[in-house]
Amino acid sequence: MKLQSMVAAGLFTMMASTSLLAAEHVVEMKNSGADGIMVFEPGFIQAEKGDTVKYVLVGQAHNSVSQLVPEGAERWSGGINEEITITLNAEGVYVYNCTPHAPLNMAGVIQVGEAVNYDEAKAAVDKLTASAATNKDRLTGYFSNVSQ
Repeated sequence: MKLQSMVAAGLFTMMASTSLLAAEHVVEMKNSGADGIMVFEPGFIQAEKGDTVKYVLVGQAHNSVSQLVPEGAERWSGGINEEITITLNAEGVYVYNCTPHAPLNMAGVIQVGEAVNYDEAKAAVDKLTASAATNKDRLTGYFSNVSQ
């Protein structure tokens, strides 16, 4: 086998095995759950770079919209009643919410690897929490799971 063919085969195998190792996390968008009304379950996810998060509609009139992503990550904005899947392509903390239910603090946190943007994420959590009318401790509780 020629060297180029061997290198190409090795790269293909490495890429295939990397995608096979990536996990899919499912987050349900619910009208009612363990943490109260208008909630993402789970509200906190510890993930690895390359993992995906699939937002599944369980209740009506929900979406998932990124409010903060680490540098190099792609922002997302799902439509109302739209299930979406995002790929976590950068290390750090992601903060997202449901825009129609932001006053109810329907929001969540994802940590991928090291929390390289911890201070920025904490500020985003504080801002979302301050503008929420209810469930003031929900998002800060999720954020308390972030390890530095």
